[in-house]
Amino acid sequence: MPASLLSILIPLFNEEEYIGPILSRALTAPLPDGVEREIVVVDDGSSDGSDRIVEEFVRRNPGVVRLLRHQQNRGKGAAIRTAVAEARGEFCLIQDADLEYDPREYKHLLKPLLEGDADAVYGSRFMIVAERRVMYYWHSLANRFMTEVCNLVADLNLTDMGTGYKAFRTAVLAETPLRSDGFGFEPEITIKLGRRGARVYEVPVSYHGRTYEDGKKIRARDAWVILWTIVRFSLTGDLYKDPGARTLHALSAAPRFNRWMADTIRPHVRDRVLELGAGIGNLTRALVRGRKRYAATDINPEHLARLQSRFVHRMNLESHFCDLTRAEDFEPFLGAMDTVICLNVLEHVEDDHAGLANIFSALDHGGRAIVLVPEGQSVFGTIDEALGHFRRYSEAELKTKMEQAGFEVEQIVRFNRVSRPAWFVSGRILKRRSLEWNQMRLYDRFVWLWRKIDGFLPWRPTSIIGIARKP
Repeated sequence: MPASLLSILIPLFNEEEYIGPILSRALTAPLPDGVEREIVVVDDGSSDGSDRIVEEFVRRNPGVVRLLRHQQNRGKGAAIRTAVAEARGEFCLIQDADLEYDPREYKHLLKPLLEGDADAVYGSRFMIVAERRVMYYWHSLANRFMTEVCNLVADLNLTDMGTGYKAFRTAVLAETPLRSDGFGFEPEITIKLGRRGARVYEVPVSYHGRTYEDGKKIRARDAWVILWTIVRFSLTGDLYKDPGARTLHALSAAPRFNRWMADTIRPHVRDRVLELGAGIGNLTRALVRGRKRYAATDINPEHLARLQSRFVHRMNLESHFCDLTRAEDFEPFLGAMDTVICLNVLEHVEDDHAGLANIFSALDHGGRAIVLVPEGQSVFGTIDEALGHFRRYSEAELKTKMEQAGFEVEQIVRFNRVSRPAWFVSGRILKRRSLEWNQMRLYDRFVWLWRKIDGFLPWRPTSIIGIARKP
């Protein structure tokens, strides 16, 4: 996917009068230096000949303009979903198929994305910097009301949730499950961005609104759809398509559990820390304070972007791509770290011997490795499969493999017996494939109790932690 490509996504339904001019303007609109464009039009069951006009543009602009079709009208959200699946650019921008928004403002929308500051940019009609056509009072009032309700749920402070101009890093949209077919797309994506902690920016845009006589499509009934969508997604944990990402987000809803894990390993953590598989920083947040150097790493670009945004003010934190099995990725850390934290990563690699050898190479003499892995092959189930686990470990296996890598194993800590029965039921009996956000929130409320009783429970733990020293 070329870094310099912008995908302009146009949902189209019965806009025969306007689709030609908007395509002409989208093709000639100025873009930042080095950025090229493609235009993906999704005809959402038009019956007025709009698609024939697009076909002519496809013929005249091969490889630049593409036309996709829905056999029947399904709604704006469905059209955007189809377009995102076919977008090839690093960035995408939603352009309504009318003339209410001016393509000459693409550069303003793209600026925060190109500078690496934003995951999404909303073009606001209500930031008093650009010109706008003065339109219906009640429509404006309803828009502001729905924006405020959506802000309350998403914990954002947007001025214009319903704007037709939204731009994104394409990867953000591609990995977000979008369920709304109609105008409910607007609050759904806003709530999910807010819940994910995405970096959302607003820029002022001009607005030349249409009257209903001119063909404006949103109606009063759509306001009720939008409000219902806000209610529907107000408690959603449906933020990622990938089960592993959903589980990471579920863990972010469990700050007490993450503190419990951090407190368990904290006595072994020193000043120069390499954290492997940091994810979105659930543990990083609890351990980074006071360290001289903290290198948080992952192999997922979206996780690295989230790390950078969450810890932008932490001068002692750096983020890197680092694959546990690739020795070359450890070259910046060779012999430089006094602590390597590897929690819930080793089980994800087929060659765990190479992974442990790379951890060993990053440590200074006397440095410690802290390796947490899932315990007990007998509870291996569908959640393990969805998370990409190759195995669950016994204490003897973990100790032997760490010693084979050259470590002196100081202790094996048993952690989190409380959740083992639930893990067995979810993964072996109910065949679930992820931890759920609401379940983790409920579990997290009682961590104060779990910490008190965990050591007294008679069954095996969910996880074990190997604490080992490099001689």
